[in-house]
Amino acid sequence: MSFQNHNDRREAAEAAKKAMLEKFKTKGAPAPIDPAEAAARVKAAEEKEAKRVEAEKKRRERVELEKLERKIAAEAAAKAERERIAREAKAERERIAREAAAEAKRKRKEAEAAEMKRFEDEARRDLALAAARKRR
Repeated sequence: MSFQNHNDRREAAEAAKKAMLEKFKTKGAPAPIDPAEAAARVKAAEEKEAKRVEAEKKRRERVELEKLERKIAAEAAAKAERERIAREAKAERERIAREAAAEAKRKRKEAEAAEMKRFEDEARRDLALAAARKRR
């Protein structure tokens, strides 16, 4: 039964295939196209192509403009970064100069304090020697 069912399906498929081929063979040549309609189609196609070309031109211009805008933005960002680095370097130089000035001031004070201590010690010693001489 199964084999018979298979044969029936195959025969039906072959008949459908044959019918499709016959239908294709009997199909006539395409209907003649009216020259005015053909000219209208050509004109419409040309207009459509012209619009497409114009749109493509606008798109290319827009893309070029966007590319220039990105380039300008990148240059501005690079300039801002260079300026930021320069400001930071200047601030660092100023900080180092302030620290150096403070260190020099501190050393000057230390030197003055050491000199004052030396003078005081010398004066004490001289006083002590003078007192010792006086007692003799």
